[in-house]
Amino acid sequence: MTKRDKVVILGASGVAEVAYEYFTRDSPYDVVGFAVDRAYLQTPRLFDRPVVALEEIERTFPPDSHHFFAAANYSARNALRTRFYRDMTARGYRPASYISSHAFIWPNCTIGEHTMIQEDNTVQPFARVGANVILWSGNHIGHHSTIGDHTFISSHVVVSGFCRIGEACFIGVNATLANNVSIGDNCVVGAGALVLGDVPDGQTVVGMWKRQRSPAPLEPAGKE
Repeated sequence: MTKRDKVVILGASGVAEVAYEYFTRDSPYDVVGFAVDRAYLQTPRLFDRPVVALEEIERTFPPDSHHFFAAANYSARNALRTRFYRDMTARGYRPASYISSHAFIWPNCTIGEHTMIQEDNTVQPFARVGANVILWSGNHIGHHSTIGDHTFISSHVVVSGFCRIGEACFIGVNATLANNVSIGDNCVVGAGALVLGDVPDGQTVVGMWKRQRSPAPLEPAGKE
């Protein structure tokens, strides 16, 4: 694969190492280095690429010729990754995305910037995935569903049709959302949870969630 653009990965942990592998082996990006907050700068090189202090990144990787990808973990509902994303775009850097060649994304889906979609994800027709979203491996995103900005979805999650997941959410491994479910902003859905009703903002869900919700048709009103 021809490498057309240079990308700097923000982070030097396990998530950054995974991002390096994906970008290097399955994307048009050339990973030229890493950047971390100065307080966490522990090694000068990773995978034989320089690791620099984020506060001084422009000296080595100027914004007019480099993209970035924030490879931070999902702690605090993706807060660190969101900070990196907002800070770097404000400094003039262009966000990179990674979409696996082994993912199936229907052509009429909308995918936001600075998004990682790993292998074996299926994103069905009319779905919308926001900016700064990670879909780890093996998820199903149902038709007409929406994933809000700054959300992290773990592996083997089933999001059924016409669902809405708000901003800055975390959805744990093997969670299942029934049709027409709406999850508010800043929510955590635990591993293996079964969500059968709407979830308000800021809620943590474990086990089965059966909060009452207004029934909605499987097809939009006015359409046959």
